[in-house]
Amino acid sequence: MQASLNIALVGNPNSGKSSLFNVLTGLNQKVSNFPGVTVDKKTGHANIAPGLAANVIDLPGTYSLYPKSADEYVTYDVLINVNATEAPDLVIIVADASNLKRNLLFCSQIIDLKMPVIIALTMMDIARKKGVEIDLDGLERELGVPVVAINPRKNKGVTELKKLIEQSSKGNHAVPARDFINNIGLAKESIEEVKKYTNSRSDYAALHVAVNSDELNFLNGGQKLAIKNALQTNQFNKTKVQAEEIMQRYARIKHIMKSTVVEADPLQKQLRSEKIDDLLLHRFWGYVILLVVMFLLFQSIFWLAKYPMDWIEAGFGQMSGWLTSVLPNNQITDVFINGILAGVSGFAVFVPQIAILFGLITILEDSGYMARISFLTDRLMRQVGLNGKSVMPLISGVACAVPAIMATRTIENKKERLITILVTPLMSCSARLPIYTVMIALVIPDKRIFGILGLQGLAMMGLYLLGFFMAILIAAVMKLFVRIKEKSYFIMELPVYRAPRWKNVGITMLEKSKIFITDAGKVIVVISVILWFLASYGPTKRMQPIHQKYEQLMAAVPKESPQADSLNHQFQSEKLSNSYAGILGHSIEPAIAPLGFDWKVGIALITSFAAREVFVGTMATLYSVGENPNDNNATLREKMAAAKRADGTPVYTFATGIALMLFYAFAMQCMSTMAIVRRETKSWKFPLFQLVYMTGLAYVFSLIAFQVLK
Repeated sequence: MQASLNIALVGNPNSGKSSLFNVLTGLNQKVSNFPGVTVDKKTGHANIAPGLAANVIDLPGTYSLYPKSADEYVTYDVLINVNATEAPDLVIIVADASNLKRNLLFCSQIIDLKMPVIIALTMMDIARKKGVEIDLDGLERELGVPVVAINPRKNKGVTELKKLIEQSSKGNHAVPARDFINNIGLAKESIEEVKKYTNSRSDYAALHVAVNSDELNFLNGGQKLAIKNALQTNQFNKTKVQAEEIMQRYARIKHIMKSTVVEADPLQKQLRSEKIDDLLLHRFWGYVILLVVMFLLFQSIFWLAKYPMDWIEAGFGQMSGWLTSVLPNNQITDVFINGILAGVSGFAVFVPQIAILFGLITILEDSGYMARISFLTDRLMRQVGLNGKSVMPLISGVACAVPAIMATRTIENKKERLITILVTPLMSCSARLPIYTVMIALVIPDKRIFGILGLQGLAMMGLYLLGFFMAILIAAVMKLFVRIKEKSYFIMELPVYRAPRWKNVGITMLEKSKIFITDAGKVIVVISVILWFLASYGPTKRMQPIHQKYEQLMAAVPKESPQADSLNHQFQSEKLSNSYAGILGHSIEPAIAPLGFDWKVGIALITSFAAREVFVGTMATLYSVGENPNDNNATLREKMAAAKRADGTPVYTFATGIALMLFYAFAMQCMSTMAIVRRETKSWKFPLFQLVYMTGLAYVFSLIAFQVLK
């Protein structure tokens, strides 16, 4: 029978926990070169040795055992709650060797919890480049726990780590008998009282219960009341105790550093990262470079994705035309070609752009530049009531608002976190990308300025910047109404620059494409089939006269004549207009007509509330059902470009295209985002507020744009 144990991975942000987690479990969790990637605990299975398996828990990074933000409380609860189902049998502290003094504070706190501990030192190569040499054996003696050097990126030291885990599971590494500091001396009476009411495993754990008893969910009401009374009786001052504790810890850490670590001369020349930062964080050139990087990012989405998108689009067009010619003309063929295949083609063509977008974002994260964007924008964030930590969720929102809103857990200030949650959906996520791409291709000419700057790339960049600056503007307004007074400070460690891990980039591109195809694809195909039914059938009293009318007209002209084709086209259009989908679309058309939208766009606005990317699948289905069957080999963009109103004018003019892009730039249109906002804020009033204000913004801006540009 295979033994199993719970292993918790803890450490400072950006120390390499998620990389080690991926190596141990074989899972592909998001790994990036900036702090705050892990905002919730992730669990995976690892085979440590023959007969020994482990549940590995990757916990959010924290600099101290005193939590300040929601993600740090996740780590705190796992480590302090001895009754939790995921209470660790072993804690692996992942520590950055290049910043050992700061990391040892957290290490010493975990050691004093009296749990089996292994310290895994990462970034030894960077430490050596800084001129830092660490005596691992001496450090192990001083701390009283095993220490091993690892490099998860290159899979070095992992075998040695697994051997230590195996030895620890057999009880070969006992917890240190002596505390790192004299914890009981910090508040003896209060600690002893707490231990009467709880089963704290150490004096230091009892001290933490005393400090945070009101916030600890594993304590019942009776325990909290008894502890509160005891602390009042003993005049427990948690601020004074915490300050004294930190001072004592750093005094001992200073002694350990002096005896086990050789550091370089402080006058040593700057590292490469610091020299690069002189340029990239420059007060003027830093922002210029940031704009250039953002333009190249969005322009590359067009440059690199053009050919695969054209191939996919042409392939689906030819497949539809071929299937129409070889399959029997019946309802099964119709639902397959004009329902399922049209829906699939509507989103499959955008897979290259989704993959490229996530690939480029991963390169920025992995290289360390993404953290610099936070630093550069901190000043702007502070003017609107936020700080640099809000930038990471906003930037993450370019990929998807759901994990971006979860990433706000790293923001300690409650007011700033709430405002960030409320404005993050304004960032243009990847689900908006297919809509932008279709409309830009329709209404923005493929021309270049100065032979370099593509108009379509500039338009795409403009939409993303519009979302960002609108989020900033709305945040500034909300700052006046959200009544939470709390000071915040933006302190962030800038990671060193590294070459991107191309394997990581490739895995991210494949995983995100897979998620887009499976998650969005399932919704789009289901909605496409439903739409096919709604667009193919209608009330008998409406549809029967249309069939009778065109049967008589068709009988009067030759079957293969141009007149027959024209009548068939009119029949399909009139039938679609009087179908259930047509009736629904025409019923809402008066409300959206001032925006330049016709009834087909109205249907897409409704269906895409499930997910924004459903818009393209909806349009693909509607234009497939409503068009002449002989035109099935045409692409969606060709069908939309050829679409005419009743008066013969184009449906998708420049004014309509801009209005539609603005609508989707601002509208909520995402049930998943509303659900995650409800979970994070624990209230429905905030997602409903988002739905109202974002829909209002979308309508007003679209209205103004169409009325001015038409």
